[in-house]
Amino acid sequence: MLTRKQHELICFINDRLAESGVSPSFEEMKEALDLKSKSGVHRLISALEERQFIRRLPNRARALEVLKMPERGDTARKTPATAPNIRNLPEPANDVIEIPLHGRIAAGVPIEAFEGHSMLAVPAALLGNGEHYALEVSGDSMVEAGILDGDYALIRRADTARDGEIVVALIEDSEATLKYFRREGAMVRLDPANRAYDAQRYSPAQVRVQGKLAGLLRRYD
Repeated sequence: MLTRKQHELICFINDRLAESGVSPSFEEMKEALDLKSKSGVHRLISALEERQFIRRLPNRARALEVLKMPERGDTARKTPATAPNIRNLPEPANDVIEIPLHGRIAAGVPIEAFEGHSMLAVPAALLGNGEHYALEVSGDSMVEAGILDGDYALIRRADTARDGEIVVALIEDSEATLKYFRREGAMVRLDPANRAYDAQRYSPAQVRVQGKLAGLLRRYD
């Protein structure tokens, strides 16, 4: 059974396809359903895809195809006779978003902050609200938090943090590190997740929060 928003979305997509032959944009879907962000649209699309009501067309950005319509009282609609057999469909392509990749960040001792600049393709499902960037992790001081050397840390931009959150901390405007953020009296303590490393303590004036960990990407060679 679909939720009300899922039902509204598939009806909107189906009506738009019937009118123009082109699926609506994520911005149009967000406005039609009165959602606060496009991340909500992504979640609804993923839920409809998992239930095999729609599929994403490979190699075509935001292209959607309705496989069947829900049957619910007077709003029930039949699957078009030309709908393909879903068991023979290729796997849908995942939507990706490109975010800035700002070089390497130390998970051990601080290193030069934000070296280089390129873009990293990230599955949209890994990102929520807000502006994001990525940093390649260097070091092993966060291994007990599951953050390994060579991982890509996906960071949501923020300038404040609560105790216990994993943050990108910029130290004296020159070096960045990925650590647990905690306040200790009048000081800021940056904690590793590796017993071999000691906590780092700074005055609040020395540390600026540059973002909070939102997710991780890991590549296997």
